[in-house]
Amino acid sequence: MILPVARMGEPVLQARAEEVTEVTAPIVQAFITDFVETFHALNGVGLAAPQVFKSWRMVIFQLSKDRAQARGYHEAVPLTILINPVIEYLTDETDLVWEACFSIPDMMGEVPRCKAIRYRGVSPEGHLIDRQAEGYHARMVQHECDHLDGILYPMRMPDMSRFGFVNEIRQRLMTPSEASPS
Repeated sequence: MILPVARMGEPVLQARAEEVTEVTAPIVQAFITDFVETFHALNGVGLAAPQVFKSWRMVIFQLSKDRAQARGYHEAVPLTILINPVIEYLTDETDLVWEACFSIPDMMGEVPRCKAIRYRGVSPEGHLIDRQAEGYHARMVQHECDHLDGILYPMRMPDMSRFGFVNEIRQRLMTPSEASPS
């Protein structure tokens, strides 16, 4: 079942999501099925459970080789469902890059993100996931995990003059492949 997407202003996007205590419980597994279906239908690179009105600490992300190359990266990221994620920042260095979000349709902004992270969490099967990420991979994990703490990307922006409608920003500042919704 395709789930509805919460938009900025919805209370579920403004609160800290709850830990998932029984990852393999039937109710969690049923949600994961719908979550994956919704993710594929949206055709983005990432989605967080609160974005589909479920206040659970769960994100999904994937970056195909074609999408990675279109953004100037060489590493594809496999479909990953990360439950109860924890991020460790591996550097103080940040990149300032354009981001968009399904919960803030038709808008985008320039957001600083840590260049290198380590993230840990649990898979839907209850297995530990422990990875290091850089570049776009690190950026999309940080973006999605922010949703679990009630943070939308404009809250991270140091310069709100760099926030606007996707069409206008793409037309004036960048090529169409540089930004896509997450």
